[in-house]
Amino acid sequence: MAESWATSSGTLAEVFGVDLHVEVGGGRLRAGLMDALREAVRTGRLAPGTRLPSSRSLAADLGVARNTVADAYAELVAEGWLTARQGSGTRVAQRAAPRSPRPAGPRSATRRKPTYSLVAGTPDLSSFPRAEWLKASRRALTAAPHEAFGYGDPRGRIELRTVLADYLARARGVYAAPERIVVCAGFVHGLVLLGRVLRARRVREVGVEAYGLDVHRNLVSEAGLRTPALGFDEVGTRTQELASAAYKGVGAVLLTPAHQFPVGVALPPDRRSAAVDWARATGGLILEDDYDGEFRYDRQPVGALQGLDPEHVVYLGTASKSLAPGLRLAWMVLPERLAGEVAEVKGQVDWSCGALDQLTLAEFIVSGAYDRHVRGVRLRYRRRRDQLVSALAARSPEVRVSGIAAGLHAVLELPPGTERAVIQAAAWQGLALQGLSHFRHPELPSGRDALVVGYAAPADSSWAGALDALCRVLP
Repeated sequence: MAESWATSSGTLAEVFGVDLHVEVGGGRLRAGLMDALREAVRTGRLAPGTRLPSSRSLAADLGVARNTVADAYAELVAEGWLTARQGSGTRVAQRAAPRSPRPAGPRSATRRKPTYSLVAGTPDLSSFPRAEWLKASRRALTAAPHEAFGYGDPRGRIELRTVLADYLARARGVYAAPERIVVCAGFVHGLVLLGRVLRARRVREVGVEAYGLDVHRNLVSEAGLRTPALGFDEVGTRTQELASAAYKGVGAVLLTPAHQFPVGVALPPDRRSAAVDWARATGGLILEDDYDGEFRYDRQPVGALQGLDPEHVVYLGTASKSLAPGLRLAWMVLPERLAGEVAEVKGQVDWSCGALDQLTLAEFIVSGAYDRHVRGVRLRYRRRRDQLVSALAARSPEVRVSGIAAGLHAVLELPPGTERAVIQAAAWQGLALQGLSHFRHPELPSGRDALVVGYAAPADSSWAGALDALCRVLP
């Protein structure tokens, strides 16, 4: 073939199990191929040690003479870009990656990775029950019907929905039936789906708590809904104010009644009733985020708000805190009038919820492994909270732990005006922390100074060090 060929690209499949895509340009094929391979190695697209296709295979894919590829390989070997050994084929040489220039500016401008993290919202990932999960996965895979490998029902696998209905009724007091449950890829996914449905129902405002995650407020806002802040005091959200003219435009509210995030109080019975009364009187919806309802340490966990009125409360639960967020498994228990709408929207914009993971979780719950795991980590997190309280009493007696004994985080009340200084001091000590102000609704101009400490996050091996670093930076 003449070497006047201008541009060619090829994707090589089934060559040592690796595809290789190269784009060759210019007037000379050999030079163009060499330039393309050099650039792929230089940019890191071809990593050191990567085995390249044989000259015969690459030539066939690009439609060029074999000698053209063989000569290009030989020259790149001579230059040190590639290596060629009998029986090992042609590989990318073990070259040091080019170093990017060091950014200008003072050393203080560069951020180092924290040694410890007490950021709230994450469980101890090292406690994930790998062995039991693997056993459940094997049993689930063995028993899985052939149709489980298809696209399936947008509501999720019927096996998991059936198991969840029984578990939630038993453990959280939720009225659940499989046809009312929609499995989703995390709480955020569920909130996105609900935002679309509420918008379609002409809801214009979703009331949110004065303290909460900005990502949740932002997702609701991106659905075209306003997010006014609900009143808040020392015992929680003032749901009795929902009936006032100030919240006339609110069609739904997002609450964390079992354990307010992040302040850490439980919604009192009269305010739970007030929220349900408002929903019944106005046709509104309560979106109940039960993110850590299974973790109560001083008494039996309070039941879900959904049990008071299943037709006006959407219950949202997740495996992110009890198992691991990486599973991307959560669920919604919906009022009958909403179940079909949410399933339809999920079918249109489905985020993948792997069928095998759903079947594994179903088997994990049925086998009793889930209950055993929750009891085990509940004891571990309770011990950590107790150790946190004891350490503060001994080393920082002026810092008080507020909120109920529950969940995976605690709120540490600080002297007025010290929150920012403590966060900065923690950063210098290699400790990642968040202040309560980080979670405050933008409508609130100010609030009390406090830390939100995620005591569940560190592995056992680093917990003592994280606790010591925390005590060193407290006033």
